[in-house]
Amino acid sequence: MAWFTDSGYWLGRLLFQRGLAALYLVAFLVAVNQFRALIGERGILPVPRFTRVVPFRGSPSVFHWRYSDRFFAGWSWCGAALSAALVLGAGDAVPLWASMVMWAALWVLYMSIVNVGQTWYSFGWESLLLETGFLAVFLGNDEVAPPVLVLFLLRWLLFRVEFGAGLIKMRGDRCWRDLTCLYYHHETQPMPGPLSWFFHHLPRPLHRVETAANHVAQLGLPVLLFTPQPVATWAATAIVVTQLWLVLSGNFAWLNWLTILPALTVVQPPGVGGRDLPDAPGWFAALVWAVTALVLVLSWWPARNLLSREQQMNASFNSLHLVNTYGAFGSITRVRHEVVVEGTADAIATHATEWREYEFKGKPTALHRLPRQFAPYHLRLDWLMWFAAMSPSYAARWFPGMVAKLLENDRDLLRLLRRNPFPDEPPAQIRALLYQYEFTDWAELRAGAGWWKRTLVGEYLRPVRREHVVGR
Repeated sequence: MAWFTDSGYWLGRLLFQRGLAALYLVAFLVAVNQFRALIGERGILPVPRFTRVVPFRGSPSVFHWRYSDRFFAGWSWCGAALSAALVLGAGDAVPLWASMVMWAALWVLYMSIVNVGQTWYSFGWESLLLETGFLAVFLGNDEVAPPVLVLFLLRWLLFRVEFGAGLIKMRGDRCWRDLTCLYYHHETQPMPGPLSWFFHHLPRPLHRVETAANHVAQLGLPVLLFTPQPVATWAATAIVVTQLWLVLSGNFAWLNWLTILPALTVVQPPGVGGRDLPDAPGWFAALVWAVTALVLVLSWWPARNLLSREQQMNASFNSLHLVNTYGAFGSITRVRHEVVVEGTADAIATHATEWREYEFKGKPTALHRLPRQFAPYHLRLDWLMWFAAMSPSYAARWFPGMVAKLLENDRDLLRLLRRNPFPDEPPAQIRALLYQYEFTDWAELRAGAGWWKRTLVGEYLRPVRREHVVGR
């Protein structure tokens, strides 16, 4: 069975596995740092409340059997420690079976978190991390050459990520077809990065080139992944370049890096030959065949979704997140709205009342603050604030709980913010205003106006006091 493995892809596997372990590490650290305020026992959407209503079968997780904040923290720290060990090469220092157990443990650890994460974990890159992590279990270590079938499954995954995103755009907003979407996207994306202001001010003909290049990258290059070398390498390299462009222009958590990693398993750099690695043992080959058959069967639903005119974005068809469908930004917002949360020490608001703004770490609030680079770290609250600005209905489940915690000066929630304007005692009232935010232009920036300008749209949440939100 010499064809079953191909040692020529050893370097791609090495880079893929170390990079994936690093992203797992980031994901577990995000969980450690943010869970108490979001899904902890006293969180906005507590896990125990969720597991009382949703059965284990609907969202398999260890937390259906037991939950405490201490247990969740220990679970997440175990995931972080195991991820760090794999980053340092522990997977290649142990027998093949032990390496597989380590990768499988990471998958189980993170799936247990995602499946109770509710709205805070509803992003496509959560399923993508789990699907990629599941395939990593069967990619082997230094005791065996990379299995060709698993390399194929990684290409199939990369194809669905890119081609699905390309189709959702062509079927969606007209601006993707007339090449004008990037007139707006760099300014209105969920969380701009430090270079987004500069990307937004590129000449409009370059924006049209960007959009056209996106279509080539997402609808053309994925097909070439299944062609012979070196064409497949060229296609994968071009995909990596386009993803790095997205890394520079915004903050999309680990989505772009999770797209880059499978592409690395396609690349065969010139001058880098194969290593002398053993063929696969029989038990390992049998497992790889079984997993390949399982993935191909489960691929029916994502493949049908790709061909459907009612294509879904970022959907999982099973509770284990094994084979999913992906896609993003089928429509582009032309105007950026932001919810600005304010508090006051006055028990009764008057025209003379001083309202002080809460400042978030990533989402725009202060006009003179250049957006920061956070990706691949994921600021979950900041991202959902972007959705909240689109419509109060998107935030109905969690926004009142956030307000209630601000009125208590909740320590865990305040750790997720950049600045608390009430460090000594809680505010008496909280309100939220809706603003339209725009990037300043070059002249305004040089004149000292800052990176943003804003216009008040209206009231988002009328002033509320603690007694208004008791029990939320």
